[in-house]
Amino acid sequence: MTMYAAGKPRLWLWLLWLALFFSAWGYLMLGRGLWPVAAEHWPMALAMALGSYAAGSTPMGGGTVGFPVLVLLFELPASLGRDFSFAIQSIGMVSASIFILARRQPLAWAMLKGAMLGCLFGLPLGIFLLAPLVPELWIKLLFAVVWASFGVLHLWRLQEIAGHSGMTEFDERWDFRLGLNIGVLAGALVVSVTGVGIDMVLYTALVLISRADLKIAIPTSVVIMAFASVLGVLIKVTLGPGLAPGVFENWLAAAPVVALGAPLGVYIVAKIGRKPTLLVVSTLCVGQFVWTLYSEQSVLGFGGMAVALLAVAICLFGFEHLRRFGARLAGKRLVAAQMQVDNPRADLEPEPAPVPVVSKAPGG
Repeated sequence: MTMYAAGKPRLWLWLLWLALFFSAWGYLMLGRGLWPVAAEHWPMALAMALGSYAAGSTPMGGGTVGFPVLVLLFELPASLGRDFSFAIQSIGMVSASIFILARRQPLAWAMLKGAMLGCLFGLPLGIFLLAPLVPELWIKLLFAVVWASFGVLHLWRLQEIAGHSGMTEFDERWDFRLGLNIGVLAGALVVSVTGVGIDMVLYTALVLISRADLKIAIPTSVVIMAFASVLGVLIKVTLGPGLAPGVFENWLAAAPVVALGAPLGVYIVAKIGRKPTLLVVSTLCVGQFVWTLYSEQSVLGFGGMAVALLAVAICLFGFEHLRRFGARLAGKRLVAAQMQVDNPRADLEPEPAPVPVVSKAPGG
């Protein structure tokens, strides 16, 4: 289910990636004369310094900061925030993923492979069939609700989630199927609309159902978001209408920051622990929900805000159901393991019962 690769880290692979990226970015800046464009969008680079750290150290992608900054602070269209999330995470999350793989960190490979395959089908369906039908306001609300519920989950259950060790061992085919369903549904319903989210959904399944250690769950969520982000950009650029106007300019300014910031988050959090960072980011997730309701109160009205709060409550109810389901599964596995210890031959075929020997009576 997980992979603990033997051998020394191969950080030269990450350094090679950085050399290739900064060579390409430097060509755009100097060879194509785009430095003034990047300098004009310096606020996004500053914002993504925090976003990239969160992307590498938590299950929340860089779009968790990039989306609300563009949409709520700069009051730009939500579709721009979504496409920027795809584009910026294609650098930051990819850089963090290469760093994770080069360091040979453990990943939940069975579930990750299923999620990748599911996303390969679900994300294009969502981009072409669902995303064009979703109004700008609904994009904002979907982002706000999902991230708020995720933040509340961690503020409520962080001690328990951070206390997990290892991972509940299920059948790898079961893990693969669960990842496959997550990839299809999260790719079609969340990522295609907001540009982020599959990382958080997969992470939630890992910590609530599989009761995975954060050292496994968070790197796995980083890798799946990198995959989804690159896939989203490729679909939009090659098959779709392209990225929204303004994405490239903001990307130019923020890309070099996230290329280093996301891996830095991976490294620093290993030194200071994940609890402080998760608490801060979870508080930001709840804060952006309050900010969204406040900024859209004239459009939503009391009824709309009540529906948004109800949606958060429903998400939390679903999280709690998954948590109890995971606890039951873990309990069953513990009982089965104990039975195996008490009776190590229980998994072997029972020996045939001896055939009774019946002696004949004299003269019989």
